[in-house]
Amino acid sequence: SFMVAGRVTIDTLSYQEGADAVQWASEDGTAYELGSSERTERGTTITLYLDDDNTEFLQASRVREVLNKYCSFLPVEIYLVDLDKPEEEPKEGEVIEAPKPINDTQPLWTKNPNECTDEEYKEFYRKVFMDFNEPLFWIHLNVDYPFNLQGILYFPKLKHEFEGAEGQIKLYNNQVFVADNIKEVIPEFLMLLKGVIDCPDLPLNVSRSFLQNDGYVKKVSQHITKKISDKLTSLFNSEREAFNGYWDDIHPFIKYGCLRDEKFFEKVKDILLFKTTKGEYITMKDYAEQHDNKIFYTSNDRQQAQYIRMFEEQGVTPVVMQSPIDNHFLSFYEMHVTGVKFNRIDADISDHLKETEAQKGEHDEKLSETFKELLNNANLKIEIETLKSTDTSAVILLSEQSRRMQEMSMMFGGGDMRHMFPEEQTLVLNRTHPLMEKVLTLGDEHQELKEMIVKQVYDLAMMSHKPLDPEAMTSFIARSNEILKKLA
Repeated sequence: SFMVAGRVTIDTLSYQEGADAVQWASEDGTAYELGSSERTERGTTITLYLDDDNTEFLQASRVREVLNKYCSFLPVEIYLVDLDKPEEEPKEGEVIEAPKPINDTQPLWTKNPNECTDEEYKEFYRKVFMDFNEPLFWIHLNVDYPFNLQGILYFPKLKHEFEGAEGQIKLYNNQVFVADNIKEVIPEFLMLLKGVIDCPDLPLNVSRSFLQNDGYVKKVSQHITKKISDKLTSLFNSEREAFNGYWDDIHPFIKYGCLRDEKFFEKVKDILLFKTTKGEYITMKDYAEQHDNKIFYTSNDRQQAQYIRMFEEQGVTPVVMQSPIDNHFLSFYEMHVTGVKFNRIDADISDHLKETEAQKGEHDEKLSETFKELLNNANLKIEIETLKSTDTSAVILLSEQSRRMQEMSMMFGGGDMRHMFPEEQTLVLNRTHPLMEKVLTLGDEHQELKEMIVKQVYDLAMMSHKPLDPEAMTSFIARSNEILKKLA
C-alpha cells in the first residue's frame, strides 16, 4: 500500500455484539495510531490516500488491470465498484443482475483432475494465456505430501520451430500471482511450456540465490520433472499414435530437457523418436539396433534429396534431424549411449551404397589425376568407387567431425571458422557411370569438352550437397548453355 500511498487507514467493526469500531492509521507502515472509528456496519474498509505520482490508481481500468494480474484466482471474492460511474435507474420490469466478482475463487488447478473435462482444460488455457490454438496435451499436478504443489502444465502447439522458447510458467502462492518464469523454482527446460504452478510453502521473502539452493525448491523441481517424464512415457505406451503425432511439436522441448537434465534423459531415452524421410516414426533405440548402431540422418531433406534417394534405393531410410537443437543433441546422445554413431548421409559412402567387392579399375588412377588437374582444388580428395546407383556420376562427402565443429562454432556466434576447421571435401566418382568412360576416352583435341564435363560433374555433385556460391553458379549456368549448344 505504501508504495503508492502516503497515508493508509483501516476502519473495522467486529461481528461480535457490543464491539466498538476501531481505526488504524499510518503514514509509513511502521509507526501507527489506533483510535475509535465512526463505522456503524460490520466489516472493514481500507482507504489509501494516494501520492501525487500515483493518481493513475484512481482509475477503475488501472485497478482492474492490477487485480486481473495478481488476484485473478484469489480464494476470496473481489468486487470492483467505480464510484465515479453514475448508477442507472432500472427500467420498469427490468431484472437487475447481481454484481459478479472479477476473480475466480476456484481455479481449475485446485480441483481434482478426475472432475475436470478436456473442454475445461482448454478453456482455462485460452483464458490464462490468451492463446486460441488448442494445446496438444497437459499435465495436472496435485500433490499434498511430502509438500504442497498444484498446477497445470500445457504442451502448446508450435507455429514455428522453437517458438516454444517463449513459453510462460506462472508461479502462484496460495492462488496469488507471484511472477512469471522463476528459473530458480522451475526446471529451466520447462520454460518452453505454458502453465501455472501453485506452491503454498514457497519462501517468498528471500533472494533468488537462496531459492536456488533451497531443499524444498529442489524437491519441487525434481517432482515436476518426474511428472513430465511419467506423462510422456504413459502417452508413448498407451497412445502411441497420438504420441507420434505430437512429436514434431514436442521434440525440441524433450531434447532440450535431455541436454539440461541427465536424469530426465535416463527416464525418457527409450521413448525418444526419429522421424524418417518417409514420414514414419521409430524410436532411436530401435533404429540404432536395426543399423548396427549407425544413425544415418539428413539435416536438409530437400537439399540432400539425391543422397536420400540413394539410401532408400538400397533399403535404408535416413532420419530427419534439421532442428536447431539437433546438432547439440546428436553429440550428447553419442556420449551417453555407448556405441551409437551419427553419420549424415553425405559424410561417408556406406557399404549400403557401394559394391564392397568391386575390383579396382585399371583406369582409376588416370581418372583421379584428370579430375585433380582440371578442377585444380588442392583441398579436394578424390575417391573412386562402384556405386550401386547407376544414375549417380559422383557425390560430395564431408567429414562429419569438421562439419560439426564448423556448425557448432557458427551457432555460438563464432562466425566463419573455416580457417580453423576447413571443410574436408571428398569427391567420390562412380567408375561405372558413362561420363567417367567419356572423360577417359576424350583425347587432347577435346580438352575443352573434357574440362566442361569434369567441372559439370563436380558442380552437380556439389549442388546435391549445398547451394553453389554466386560465382560458381554463374559459371555453372554459362557452362550448361555451352553444353546445350554443342548438343543442338
